[in-house]
Amino acid sequence: MQENFQEVFELAGEYITLRNLLKVSGVADTGGAAKLMIIDGEVEVDGRTELRKGCKVRAGQKVSGDGFTIHVVALRLTQA
Repeated sequence: MQENFQEVFELAGEYITLRNLLKVSGVADTGGAAKLMIIDGEVEVDGRTELRKGCKVRAGQKVSGDGFTIHVVALRLTQA
């Protein structure tokens, strides 16, 4: 992962679990690595340390840690 990784993640559903968000955004290579990051207290949701790997992250929230920030937004639907 690159230093100061910034991403805007477009959420298609109501929520994504913290563990899956870290995995699909590339912050963690595997779900196991994401789990360890969370358990070790390396991840914050809206500025607060989050220790629950199943934490539901919704649009409008910010997930961050050492060298990364993910802004979660609602999926923008485009009309043809």
